[in-house]
Amino acid sequence: MNTNSLVIITEERRAGGLLSAAKVLGGRITAAVAGPRSLADTIAAWGFDRVLCLETANDEPVEAYSAQFAQVAAETAPRLVLASDASAARILLGAVAAKLGAAVISSVRALAVEGDSIIVSRSAADSKVLEDIEVTGDLAGIFDGEEVDVSSFPAVPVEIVPVGAEPAMRLVEILEPEGGDGLLTAARVVAVGAGLSAKDDLKLISDLAQAVRAEVGCSLPLCEDLRWLSSHLVIGSSHNQVGPELYIGVGISGQPQHMAGIRDAKIVVAVNNDPEARIFKNCNYGIVGDLYKIVPELTSAFGNLD
Repeated sequence: MNTNSLVIITEERRAGGLLSAAKVLGGRITAAVAGPRSLADTIAAWGFDRVLCLETANDEPVEAYSAQFAQVAAETAPRLVLASDASAARILLGAVAAKLGAAVISSVRALAVEGDSIIVSRSAADSKVLEDIEVTGDLAGIFDGEEVDVSSFPAVPVEIVPVGAEPAMRLVEILEPEGGDGLLTAARVVAVGAGLSAKDDLKLISDLAQAVRAEVGCSLPLCEDLRWLSSHLVIGSSHNQVGPELYIGVGISGQPQHMAGIRDAKIVVAVNNDPEARIFKNCNYGIVGDLYKIVPELTSAFGNLD
């Protein structure tokens, strides 16, 4: 069985998890980096067998070179192609999959090998269940598994991929989303869920966020059902996926859709009055109790750290 893998990388996020997942096949793993040369140089010391780099100018989206990227990627003859859920990575994955005639599977959590088949474990039904799929041919997967810390290895040479023809598109303008990208880059996030009793009580959350020096986020029901907060503050698989150093979830039950949005958080703190809340199974620190008593105490404690 061909055990070679190709990992498409457009950012450092999830790159360690992509590498770890590809190692299951046991073959040669090539990193195909689309982005700045500095990203390729970083990836080159992570333990890949080979690193290719498609470097573009600042006004040239990497998607503009999908055809050239797919051609070079196909020449590595991979059995497995993996990419993160980043928008550019998904487009490049599609181009490579079309070139190879590979089956495409999203939401890949883990891989295994049985004989000549690849067994894909993927999430389904809004991350509520996992299903296993057997793939007998080439596979292109969008990875949604856990991040994995990588060790430092002697760097392999970075091979520059010539882009050749003029790009099919250029970046003309960047429009910032409502509220900017604060949640996406925040080191600390305080998120609130349906455990809050009234809209006026959102001040409790904003006061805590100010004390923690954090951005405010929310679960989907506070936006879609209650209309208390805007959609740009929603954290979950369908909206913002965040990776702060500290995440504090207040009155959030921990539904799979929301937990998928905080999978990359380093420290998760949960406050909920239900000891059986799902979030307590996926947090580093859990506080069971009335948020109306606990949140002011937390705000005071963080405020006293100044």
